[in-house]
Amino acid sequence: MVVCSHPQPAPSEALLHFLQRRLGLSANAINLGIRQAELEQAPLPIVLWSFGLLSLDQLQQVLDWQNAQE
Repeated sequence: MVVCSHPQPAPSEALLHFLQRRLGLSANAINLGIRQAELEQAPLPIVLWSFGLLSLDQLQQVLDWQNAQE
């Protein structure tokens, strides 16, 4: 379990689109991740990785994509 002391923002539509279209995650996997991320107040990509829904390489792709968005 990943627990952060700072509330995390809701994932953006762009992130959800990236996860589904580019990485091939199912809507069910994403919804599970969102629910758990809210419970743990943790970033969605980290939660998805901790549940084994993203590989380490895919997690890095998400983090690189997020950095490019800023």
